[in-house]
Amino acid sequence: MKRLLPYSFLLIAAIVLGACGIGGARSSEYPAEAPVMMEPDYYVAPAPTMMANATDGIAQESSAPGSGGGGDVSATQVERLVIQNADLSVVVSDVELRMDEISQMAVDMGGFVVSSQLYQDYTSDYLPVPGASLTIRVPAERLDEALDKIKKDAVEVQSENRSGTDVTAEYVDLKSRLKTYEAAEKELTELMENSQNAEEVVNIFNQLMYYREQIELVKGQIKYYEEAAALSAISVRLIAEETIKPVTIGKWEPKGVALEAVQDLLDFWKGFVDFMIRFVIYTLPVLVTVGIPLYLAFLGLRWVFRKMRGNKKKVEPQVKEEEKK
Repeated sequence: MKRLLPYSFLLIAAIVLGACGIGGARSSEYPAEAPVMMEPDYYVAPAPTMMANATDGIAQESSAPGSGGGGDVSATQVERLVIQNADLSVVVSDVELRMDEISQMAVDMGGFVVSSQLYQDYTSDYLPVPGASLTIRVPAERLDEALDKIKKDAVEVQSENRSGTDVTAEYVDLKSRLKTYEAAEKELTELMENSQNAEEVVNIFNQLMYYREQIELVKGQIKYYEEAAALSAISVRLIAEETIKPVTIGKWEPKGVALEAVQDLLDFWKGFVDFMIRFVIYTLPVLVTVGIPLYLAFLGLRWVFRKMRGNKKKVEPQVKEEEKK
């Protein structure tokens, strides 16, 4: 038995070495797996439901804003597009006259009035005074001039805010998108004219309608940016001079206190008269129409109760006399 053990170990070792040699030969003859092709670092997506042969030659739209979207428009090829707006509140001596002057100024500068409102305001002494607010648009290059004219001859400028928004990147992106959509529209139009398949014509027509709709939307956005940058918006609030009270130190002026007291007295009598009118016309008739029937019902019930009580008192002596007998 001891002599067989060495031969057994040798046999097992020979089998293992033979298996390893066969596996190595097979692995060198046949690769374990085929090499994987790497995908490109970009992806060009076709238009929705676009046929494969209809997408050839159509410039694709880039998803990165401001990247050009397939067009050759870049931010360095256009001027900076900045939308400038202003908002201010001024105190004037004549609200209506100043409102007309600002409106006419906007028209003379080549702009227009967006909105205007004339309303009634009140002073601290409860005196009615006019107030106004309006929004105008003037050429952006004349914004400073317009603001100077609005503040000219003003009693006081209470607030003035000016803001600017740079939309150059958005504008360039829209221009690039427009060029891409127009190229796609041109290619689709040629494909539809040369196509002989009815189903293919219908698919191309649907895509053509999609791109035409996108073209109109982009054109509208471009027009909005161009007009907003060309014409600056100015919102003006006009405040009557009477609403501004001068600050006095070391002086007592009872005029304001007396006016407030008189106004409070008038408000009290106004409220009291209103209450009396409502009481006489509404409350009193309701009390009469509801109270009289209730009072009559109360008198009837009281009479019945007293009568029943009187009959009960008459019956009790008779019962006591009969019990005594």
